[in-house]
Amino acid sequence: MTEPIYFAAVYLRLSKDDGDIDGSIKSESNSISAQRELAFSYLREHEEIELFDIYADDGYSGVNFDRPQFKRMMSDIEAGHVNCVIVKDLSRLGRDYIEAGRLLQKTFPAFHVRFIAIADQFDSQTADHTAKSLVLPIKNFINDSYCRDISQKVKSHQKIKREQGKFISPFAMYGYRKSAEDKNKLCPDGYAADIVRRIFAWKLEGMSALAIAERLNGLGIRSPMEYKKFRGEKFCTSFQKHAVAKWSAAAVKRILDNEVYTGVLVQGKNEQINYKVKKTTARPRKEWARVEGTHEAIVPQEDFAMVQALLAVDTRGQGKAGRAHLFSGLLFCGDCKEPMIRRVNRCKGTSRVYFICPTRNRGQGCTRHSVPQEELKTVVFRILQIYTAINLEICSQLEYIQRTEVHFEEVSRLAEEIERFRKEQEKYLELRNCLREDLKTGLITETDFKNFRTVFETQYQELKNAVFKQEEMKEEMLRSGIAAEKRLEKFKKDMELTELNRDALLCFISRIEVYEHKKIYIEFRSREEFSGILALHSVRREA
Repeated sequence: MTEPIYFAAVYLRLSKDDGDIDGSIKSESNSISAQRELAFSYLREHEEIELFDIYADDGYSGVNFDRPQFKRMMSDIEAGHVNCVIVKDLSRLGRDYIEAGRLLQKTFPAFHVRFIAIADQFDSQTADHTAKSLVLPIKNFINDSYCRDISQKVKSHQKIKREQGKFISPFAMYGYRKSAEDKNKLCPDGYAADIVRRIFAWKLEGMSALAIAERLNGLGIRSPMEYKKFRGEKFCTSFQKHAVAKWSAAAVKRILDNEVYTGVLVQGKNEQINYKVKKTTARPRKEWARVEGTHEAIVPQEDFAMVQALLAVDTRGQGKAGRAHLFSGLLFCGDCKEPMIRRVNRCKGTSRVYFICPTRNRGQGCTRHSVPQEELKTVVFRILQIYTAINLEICSQLEYIQRTEVHFEEVSRLAEEIERFRKEQEKYLELRNCLREDLKTGLITETDFKNFRTVFETQYQELKNAVFKQEEMKEEMLRSGIAAEKRLEKFKKDMELTELNRDALLCFISRIEVYEHKKIYIEFRSREEFSGILALHSVRREA
């Protein structure tokens, strides 16, 4: 009787978790070569088996079976070209307990496929019932558990890195690049960082996200996707819909929403459902890893905060320039708190612009609160002039603050703490010095003397260390005053108000509310800072 001929598929696999792959390329590794040599050696010893083809998935996890070469092998099995599968061991076929079991106990037998795991000494043709029903499932379960353990270790390691402020994503966001010295640190990318600054500036000028995208495309500026391709990065995204990616309103908004541009590293927004499913789910904001000061900021924190306030309301661009109107994002109904809408009345070649409450316009109960644009501009400009005139009177204090401390409340508190600690130090020093006299007079014993001296000395040293740390903190806060110089100079310049424009509104005003009878309420953005300056001036005058 002639022995049957088997046409074998030699399946080879190595994942990144196996620690023998570069991770950035898919070149064959030494372990793949070792698996191939082991399979060839086995084939030379078994003449009844003939090699049909080799299927190698280098750099693919065994957690799932979504692998190109594995799929090609299964197609050849279903087509009847292959009736034998050879692997180094069971883990090479896959590490998913359920799917691997289904293949070995149902799929392969259904297609009359002989399965051989060389290192595990398993051959489905010669294996007994115990090996098939007990040993094989246990080994598959162990392989599955290995994946689960590796997944937990990776998650734990990534969590620690995120909390330490280390950047762990494979690609830096647009505007940054990974540092050549430290791949876990971000550095500004000169060209792209400048584009990000322009995007934020245009938004503050009143342009909509769509208008900004159209301007970027018109200037021929590469989109984030095309810029990464230009730099040679092998980056893929689900956002791309065309062969050549263009700027879109969504792409612009993703940049405007990203706090990373302020020097704050925010990671861990999403998490993988489990180690077997590649899909991710959004995590609650309170669980995000947020670390400040990890890298150089591209956008000032103040500008970012202003942009977030504008994004929270309707600031759609109008006209060919795509710019929002002067009061866009700042003007609200005083009663229902809805953003007011702009209306234009055209009659006999003239036009009259005014703002009304949208709730009233929809017939939902609020009143009209109508206010003409020119009257609103006049009133707001007059109030701003008064406001800046008052603050200009105290500008002489700005230089003093630059030389000393911006956080004057914290410095004052630290000074009080230091003084209190020093008084306590003197008390414990005095108590310690009195102990020897008390010992001589017999008020305390030798044991009491030693115990009290130890307690007083300990308290004294703890207070000494506390004073030292408080002094260090105070000095650091004084040094930080120098960093405030540019911001304070900007306030001085902005206070020299000559006309009402968008920059002036955004700099000083966070909200304008319109009530009936054209009553206007203005909430100033910088009132707390100027209140602090006035408070310091008052303290200095009393001193």
